[in-house]
Amino acid sequence: MPELRTDRLLLRRWRESDLEPWAAMNADPEVREHLGELLTREQSDATVALMQAEFDEREFGWWALEARETGEFIGRAGLDEVGEDLPFAGVDVGWRLIRSAWGHGYATEAALACLAFGFEALGLPEIVASTTVNNLRSQAVMRRIGMARDPADDFEDPSVPEGPLRQCVLYRTTAEMPTG
Repeated sequence: MPELRTDRLLLRRWRESDLEPWAAMNADPEVREHLGELLTREQSDATVALMQAEFDEREFGWWALEARETGEFIGRAGLDEVGEDLPFAGVDVGWRLIRSAWGHGYATEAALACLAFGFEALGLPEIVASTTVNNLRSQAVMRRIGMARDPADDFEDPSVPEGPLRQCVLYRTTAEMPTG
């Protein structure tokens, strides 16, 4: 599993010490506001096991996100295959941070590193990102990293029950589009 480094971040393999702060993130209603139900510790641990297995299989996926200055685990960022139940295909870029890391540009910095890896190392022709229509913070990151939205691509997530989390927006970028 390759590590990615930016000026302030290390995107690395998951460690046992990440499980507790990851579980705390998944139990935080503000962090989960646009993601759905809170996760139990067992559910949270299972997501890490799945992320590691998928990374080992595909050679890309979700990295643990660490602040280089402090060594603190601050979330995850990475690339993932779009689910078959969605009305589009490809590879998705995403991020999730602990609340104390919000507003410092870490999501943008991590996402740009993931895009560079996707285009340069994996040779992807396009990378997408999606979120709920009300998740304005993530949409702002998508715009900052050079992604564009066509409202005709907006969709309802079939895996989500009726409600505010079902309506989603889709952003796209290619290697030729300017980033950051």
